[in-house]
Amino acid sequence: MAADFKCPHCLNLLNVGENIVFSTRNLWNKEGIILLHPGLGNYKVIKHPDFEVLKGQILEFSCIYCNKQLTSERNVNLAKILMCEDGVDYEIHFSRVSGQHATYKIIGKNIELFGEDAKAYFDSIQ
Repeated sequence: MAADFKCPHCLNLLNVGENIVFSTRNLWNKEGIILLHPGLGNYKVIKHPDFEVLKGQILEFSCIYCNKQLTSERNVNLAKILMCEDGVDYEIHFSRVSGQHATYKIIGKNIELFGEDAKAYFDSIQ
């Protein structure tokens, strides 16, 4: 069974087909839609070619429904969404820094790390 991804504020579903859909804002305050692959550790990104994102730039991720920012309370460089898989709810925290591969799947005190940069924020998410 495929996982569902939700906004932690309004609990609406963010995934459509093979993507998780976000409203984003770049360094120049331009808004755009970004689609991320739902596989944890898969960092495929789809965006319009005219929506410029520089490597190392911090993006603002927002819910496409309630427009609330998805910044993690554990670290400002991370975004937070919820994942429901086989009836179990997890927190998913991922890097807001373009090009940085760091994702965390959290339930209680159990934390799974994904991506080569995952150790960068490990101390702050525990």
